[in-house]
Amino acid sequence: PKHPYSHRLPPVIVTPESLTSLSLVTCLTKYGIVLDAGSSHTSLYIYQWPAEKDNNTGRVEQKHHCQVAGKGISSYTATPYKAGESLISCLKEAKENIPQKMHPETPLYLGATAGMRLLKLENSSASDEVFKAVEKTLRGFPFSYQGARLLAGQEEGAFGWVTVNYLDDRLTQVSMGGFKYTSVHGNESGLETTGALDLGGASTQISFVSDEYNGSESPDNAVSFRLYGYDYTLYTHSFLCYGKDQALRLSGPTAIMDPCFHKGYNETKHYAAVYDSPCVSDQKPQIVSETFIHLGGGNFTQCQEVIKSVFNFTSCRYSRCSFNGIFQPPLQGQFGTFVLFIYTQRFLIISIHFSPSQRLQIKKEHDIPLKYLAEYCFSGTYILTLMMEGYNFTSETYSSIKYIQKVSCDAGWTLGYMLNLTNMIPAEAPDSPPLTYTSYVSVVTVMAILLFVIFILILYSLCALLIQIMPILGNI
Repeated sequence: PKHPYSHRLPPVIVTPESLTSLSLVTCLTKYGIVLDAGSSHTSLYIYQWPAEKDNNTGRVEQKHHCQVAGKGISSYTATPYKAGESLISCLKEAKENIPQKMHPETPLYLGATAGMRLLKLENSSASDEVFKAVEKTLRGFPFSYQGARLLAGQEEGAFGWVTVNYLDDRLTQVSMGGFKYTSVHGNESGLETTGALDLGGASTQISFVSDEYNGSESPDNAVSFRLYGYDYTLYTHSFLCYGKDQALRLSGPTAIMDPCFHKGYNETKHYAAVYDSPCVSDQKPQIVSETFIHLGGGNFTQCQEVIKSVFNFTSCRYSRCSFNGIFQPPLQGQFGTFVLFIYTQRFLIISIHFSPSQRLQIKKEHDIPLKYLAEYCFSGTYILTLMMEGYNFTSETYSSIKYIQKVSCDAGWTLGYMLNLTNMIPAEAPDSPPLTYTSYVSVVTVMAILLFVIFILILYSLCALLIQIMPILGNI
């Protein structure tokens, strides 16, 4: 990382390069790699953009995605070296997908999120050992290693907001006749940005710009950006332990019969596996038995009551709150979400309307792990409760939330992270619109043709003049 994190992230500062020569150059492609070390798994993303537009917001696209086999790096506390080894396969894929001559120039980042935050709270030395193992592996590849670090919750939310608005074309420039004009006007012109929602395994984030929030109330939730000449004061908060997997632990099981699992669900589980997280370690029941039978009750109303019990909706020392006494300004504008929200909603119907035998058939035909099928009832109910009663969405605003994804590009914090650290979004809009490479070639070609035509016209005029004066010169 190039700067220490504070509650206000440093602005992205880039000065567009001016044309210094009329010589034609070869259009190259640059690359960047970001590894998202989440609580349940790690993913590697390769991004690419035209080198000619480097430092001038060339459109960044996702070239390749690789999901690391196994669990997240936070699960390797007993054998930290395996955390590093787990990344090797995807890093080899990165070598194959990026031209060899570009390897030394390709920045390589790793950002760890809520899973490693929990491990840091539980066992700081174990967290350090995992990072050392990961760093050793990353340094062993021919890329430009830029660091492996633990992202604060506010950073994850802020970078997710940058990603959503970048993919939603709120922070990019649009091409008009070969020139580049800034399309975003931010708060000053009324074109609203898009709020960002994310839900992972161990945390959930909400980030948005509100006209009623300037950072004075609850400044810890304020992040400032200056993009294309406009200032944005972003509200963002990350709720650790309120990701889907950790919320499931928070909600129980308080009894063997669990209303949040579908009828017919029957699994033997270990108490240690349920209560081995800092989020719930103090709630482990004092019992002799090591296991329990987890049965599904399939009751939405009872499930919602269980889920509500993990939130505190009453405590608030601010003008208004979301939950657990955390300040949140009024929601504003449209919101975009990442994969997990929509993924769970699409399959919520499975938990409600399908029998166990039908679920097995769905698993067989669509290769969906039974673990996820079993948890859809809980996940859907949890998301509805989080959104409607936690984040204060209404039925109208909730239904307008859109799924942010571009073709061949996953929405997540990683794109915003890379854009920030590689200075691919300028703080100021360019004083004069720069020419694109294609436009530059076109202009030079047109100028050459015009010069040639002018030369022919001048030559023709001179010849005509000589024809007229030759008889006169002959008579002298």
